[in-house]
Amino acid sequence: MAVLLAQAREADSIGKVPTSAPAKLARVAVTTPEVIPDDTVRVLDHGFVRLDGAMADDLSVVNGARVSFARRREEMDESDEGLIRFLMRERHGTPFEHNSFRFHVRTPIFVAREWFRHRIGSFNEFSMRYARATDEFYVPDAADVRTQVGKPGSYSFEPVGDEIAEATRQKMQAVYETAYLAYEQLVELGVAREIARAVLPVGAYTEFYWTVNARSLMNFISLRNSETAQREIRRYAEACEGFLEKLMPVTYAAFVANDRTAP
Repeated sequence: MAVLLAQAREADSIGKVPTSAPAKLARVAVTTPEVIPDDTVRVLDHGFVRLDGAMADDLSVVNGARVSFARRREEMDESDEGLIRFLMRERHGTPFEHNSFRFHVRTPIFVAREWFRHRIGSFNEFSMRYARATDEFYVPDAADVRTQVGKPGSYSFEPVGDEIAEATRQKMQAVYETAYLAYEQLVELGVAREIARAVLPVGAYTEFYWTVNARSLMNFISLRNSETAQREIRRYAEACEGFLEKLMPVTYAAFVANDRTAP
């Protein structure tokens, strides 16, 4: 990286990128340490979904509903499972809100911006104002490079040939390297990170924590793990769905039986 910064200082202008820039810039970004414990699903090339904590089980749904009759359960039985199915089918949603999942997510910025449209939940995101931006960017696998066919609202997506797929991947990588080098040059010149970050594309990775209850999580899954969702966010939604199934199996089964419609 010292060589890169020396080249940056010698460049005629900020926009002139030295042609000898390496294919992969040195990792100097401030990011979460590469510790991937249990309860983590890797997604895309540099991303993950990690269950950081949870207060979630099927009994929370049962007791949220039965308090209407001044009743409380200590453990589940078959009648409670039937109650959950009834609540799901009749869309009595509030009993599914007495729980929480706290996810730690690493994802490209363009995926995060779609995710943040789900407003019933709490988000805290990595800030490029305060910490150096990551030098990792999303480059799709060749099989994920696709072409768009159809009109707005009725698109279909088809794979492209191997040559186009590889050319796409190479062009994306080249743009990322140029953008990140420009970012480094600006920071070296003393430009504030909050301004320098503007040169980075939406393929850059970000991180955030998301705390959400089961009702809102099911809504997210129903919309984002569907055939109409963008492929990249769908893979994250699949990971989140796995945690819902693991922690609240009765609720999850009722959700699937209800055509994956949130209550």
